[in-house]
Amino acid sequence: MRKPEQELAEIKSMMERSTRFLSLSGLAGILAGIYAFIGAGIAWYWIYFPSTTYGAEFEPSSPAELQTNLLAVALLVLLLAIGSAYLLSQSKSQRKAEKFWSPASKRFLLALFIPVVAGGLFSFALIHESTYQLIAPATLVFYGLGLISASHFTLGEIRNLGIGQLILGILAAFFPGYGLLCWALGFGVLHVIYGSMMYYRYDR
Repeated sequence: MRKPEQELAEIKSMMERSTRFLSLSGLAGILAGIYAFIGAGIAWYWIYFPSTTYGAEFEPSSPAELQTNLLAVALLVLLLAIGSAYLLSQSKSQRKAEKFWSPASKRFLLALFIPVVAGGLFSFALIHESTYQLIAPATLVFYGLGLISASHFTLGEIRNLGIGQLILGILAAFFPGYGLLCWALGFGVLHVIYGSMMYYRYDR
């Protein structure tokens, strides 16, 4: 005969699975960080190498071409990160015999992508107005807000990742010359740290 505390634990687990999306892959977070590092390195090379002093105000000599190149890299990083997250999270849900497309996962995605899509559109407006220095802060802030919002429907640790993105975004707004560095720390370092923690805590 099962003990009452065992039955309560099972009920709690069932309720949590029905209301929270628990199939996020830690390895996907690590890969997203690596993609961001590579993208930031390419962007740094195009912007600052070999003649521009790092931390100086960014005024591109050929804005149209540079815009196109940076947007292409940013979109590629985004597609790789989303694709990795989808495939690895779906694989994790299959291993745990859980449904990937559930009401909880849909609520999670909606809470995450409303701020993220709004941030993307806002960033395009900044590009249109040639306000390049605020693009990195804007993407960090909106992404951080999305993570904090989505944390109500998934693992609570994602909230700390969102707070970290917000802090770096605000710092980048005050020190725009170091926006790329803050972007690399947020999307690169924090993702790798978060992904590693989630992998060793939940995935192994």
